[in-house]
Amino acid sequence: MERGEKTDLMPVNAPLVGDALDRLGRALLDGLDTLRGLGAFALITLGVIVTRLQVAGKLIHPMIRRQIHRCGLRLFPMIMVAAVALGLLVIGQTVALLSRIGAQEYIGVIMVTVVVRELGPLATAMLVLGRVGTATVIELGSARAQGEVETLEALGIDPIHFLVVPRVLGLVLGVFALTVYLILGALASGYLFAFLQDIPLRPEEYVQQLAAALGYADFVLLALKTFGFGLVIAVASCYHGLARPLTLEEVAPATIRAVVHGVIGCALIDALFVLVYLLI
Repeated sequence: MERGEKTDLMPVNAPLVGDALDRLGRALLDGLDTLRGLGAFALITLGVIVTRLQVAGKLIHPMIRRQIHRCGLRLFPMIMVAAVALGLLVIGQTVALLSRIGAQEYIGVIMVTVVVRELGPLATAMLVLGRVGTATVIELGSARAQGEVETLEALGIDPIHFLVVPRVLGLVLGVFALTVYLILGALASGYLFAFLQDIPLRPEEYVQQLAAALGYADFVLLALKTFGFGLVIAVASCYHGLARPLTLEEVAPATIRAVVHGVIGCALIDALFVLVYLLI
């Protein structure tokens, strides 16, 4: 009976395994195709930035400034709220715990590792992706669905130059500036929380520990990391908004795909920089 039962189950299990492998293969092929499209789109965008940034500067440069304002200044209040929350929840409690166990000399190292290198850039990137990245996909997807992109091409205007370049530069510079503000706000609010708890740590000692823990490599890698986050968010958002002809009903799924790919891209960049920090 056991042998008979096994032979009866084989025809049932074999199609299930085949379907699972088929779905896995399709998912891998779709992922590779999306990666190829994102890479090609990024190279085209960078090529346009290098070769045509000064073309029609009176039109493009004000658009870049508007995107910087949109991605930077308009998000400043939200970033400061996040900075205060990060300072109170993470830094303040960490300082209090280290002071309680008599390990105050490690405060600077922990703050630089946790806030400057990791939480600050990554939290800023996720906030910008959720706020500006989704709005970018909706704007470009709606423009594509309503035929505005084809109209620009008919008028001899490069859509990448007119629609994508200002958004890419605005997002890259905006993420960098907002990351700096969030880090400074988190460090300041964290010490304020520790000060309110009567922790015996003078401001000059706190600043000296932070300065001793920071090196030139931290500033360089922070800039590269935030530029990478901004570029990934911008490319994913613009690509999914303009990748193919869309209907208005397809804009929402395109937005979800952009968010997912943006999160994955930022996570991969963060993992790469973790390796770099371990090597230096």
